[in-house]
Amino acid sequence: MHVPYVFNIQHFSTHDGPGVRTTIFFKGCPLRCAWCHNPESQRFTPETMTNRDGRETIVGKQYTIDELMEDVMKDIIVYEQSGGGVTLSGGEALAMDAAYIRELAQRLTENEISVGIDTCGVVSTERIKAIAQHADFFLYDLKLIDDDAHRKYTGGSNRLVLNNLITLNDLHARIFLRLIMVPGVNTNRHTIQRTMEWLQNHHITPEQINLLPYHRLGMDKYSRLGRRPVLFNIPDDTLMQDIKTQVESYYDTVTIGG
Repeated sequence: MHVPYVFNIQHFSTHDGPGVRTTIFFKGCPLRCAWCHNPESQRFTPETMTNRDGRETIVGKQYTIDELMEDVMKDIIVYEQSGGGVTLSGGEALAMDAAYIRELAQRLTENEISVGIDTCGVVSTERIKAIAQHADFFLYDLKLIDDDAHRKYTGGSNRLVLNNLITLNDLHARIFLRLIMVPGVNTNRHTIQRTMEWLQNHHITPEQINLLPYHRLGMDKYSRLGRRPVLFNIPDDTLMQDIKTQVESYYDTVTIGG
């Protein structure tokens, strides 16, 4: 079993699923989204990043499952009182060693801790099916419905993304569908319409749709990693509300943010 690297463990998170949660951010992702605000999550191995005070630090640390369990169990009362739990995120949690992630999810479930999976969907369908047995819900990212545009802006095809979304839906998984809204990329009415029509045509029934406005928080991390960010315009409130209204003509449970 290969022990993956973690670049952050965030306690008392309220944006990664129901209740108050601990979110474990694994290091490594199969995509390179142009708008990624956690560039330190992309590579699977540790790397050097300069702190804001100019000092260098190593990003990425290995944790055994026992070590992670010891950490997250400290907040078990918080999970119980808030209806929260633990969310496995990244990078891409499901791109880590499959046996490691499966055992971690099993251990959490055995301790009656809710397990959430934050995924971009670019993983094998077998992995999706296997982890679905131990996950209470999925935070599922759907970035672009057009495959050519998906390749252009993320560096990879959306074929697995769409197929795995259908698979999870067929398994009656709880799906919180996350649509990041990037002006000039996917916020025009035609793209939104195509996305909604695809979801409807495939009978996708998410528990909730979260419209996530693009932001530039974390863009300074690129220079601190020796890279250059790609910057997009930030959507204003009017645009986000217009998108929400359009999506609500297809689905009832739509929120901005989350």
